Amino acid sequence: MTEKRYFGTDGIRGRAGEAPITADFMLKLGRAAGRVLASGSRAMVVIGKDTRISGYMLESALEAGLVSAGADVRLLGPMPTPAVAYLTRLLGASAGIVISASHNPYWDNGIKFFNGNGEKLADDVEMAIERELDANPVAISAERIGKAARVDDAAARYADFCRASVPGLDLSGLRIVLDCAHGATYHIAPKLFAGLGADVHAIGVQPDGLNINRDCGATHPAALQAAVRERAAHLGIAFDGDGDRVQMVDQGGALADGDDLLYILACDRHERGELRGPVVGTLMTNYGVERAIRDLGVEFLRANVGDRYVLQVLKEHGGDLGGEASGHILSLDVCSTGDGIISALLVLRALRRRGVTLAQARARLRRAEQVTINLPLKDGAALIAQAPVQTARAQVEERLRGRGRVVLRASGTEPLVRVTVEGPDAGEVAQLAGALAAAVTSAAGNSG
Repeated sequence: MTEKRYFGTDGIRGRAGEAPITADFMLKLGRAAGRVLASGSRAMVVIGKDTRISGYMLESALEAGLVSAGADVRLLGPMPTPAVAYLTRLLGASAGIVISASHNPYWDNGIKFFNGNGEKLADDVEMAIERELDANPVAISAERIGKAARVDDAAARYADFCRASVPGLDLSGLRIVLDCAHGATYHIAPKLFAGLGADVHAIGVQPDGLNINRDCGATHPAALQAAVRERAAHLGIAFDGDGDRVQMVDQGGALADGDDLLYILACDRHERGELRGPVVGTLMTNYGVERAIRDLGVEFLRANVGDRYVLQVLKEHGGDLGGEASGHILSLDVCSTGDGIISALLVLRALRRRGVTLAQARARLRRAEQVTINLPLKDGAALIAQAPVQTARAQVEERLRGRGRVVLRASGTEPLVRVTVEGPDAGEVAQLAGALAAAVTSAAGNSG
């Protein structure tokens, strides 16, 4: 397959106002997508966004492009990514579009698509849209121009879906701190958790277009950890800017990341005979989590990093449960994509029905020591392929043979090379990760 020019691991992403995240490009993208998705019929596309300031510009441009291609548009306003996936299915749309750069700062933005089933677009559809970008626009007659309308009850419909995903869940007596990252969950999550009986204190719920993910949310949990301790809460829950990731904090302020939550859900479902197929993690899932899940007698598989790849492996092997350390959790028996709110509710249900705290639920998990070094380098795949880097990698792998793992990869969403080393000894792991990172940096200097 020809390499894609614009679509990456999770849609199209970049700095707002710079190619390709410009109004001009989004107009062309909307028109190209409208023509591909129509497939000879009139398409209907829903558009949601997070709270970053550039969302208004991109939303308007996409809307104009889509309707100019004859597609109808339904505007959802600020809405979590998984809500857009759900509403795409509910409204019978041909596709859904999310305007978001997820956990990135406000100056970045991006576009990701869902198909009519609320799942990520297939690679061949993304390629078709890219080919259409280069085609000459074809004018359509006035009566074929699409229409746009707002879905005023989108948030209420999504909240109803979240509640229905955990029927009978009662959070009475539970003190929870929610961190909504000044993002797309800010107007939904606090009301939802309070409506289920929890005593909720919410932070990160005053978006101004510029503060999304700033020192808060799933990627910056320190604020949540402090708030949980200060308020003597039973636990804390943090979402990222577009609401598809979740991290949690126990009563003592200790962080429970996506690996911990995946383990808790796997234990609960296995105990109740509700676990179908293997549990799927990624190349970055902690080695200790893999061992713990295998100790349950459950098969554990690894996918490439990115929830779309976790989804692919789950479907290939008939599984329901998978996730990433970053907090993307997939529960395919409940929803089609990673959903921070629903994942948090499923964890709370597991804690409630097992009668344990968050700390107790993961007490038996023995994680491997893990060090990840993010190197801000471009052309990461080419650097990793260089012979000196591969030699350094082989040396580290030989040192850890049978005791740990090495993961060396280029990020699919940022210009980074990620060096990860796992093993039983923290000092050894740190030393080996540093040596491998130095090899990558040296190769970058030589190639520059």
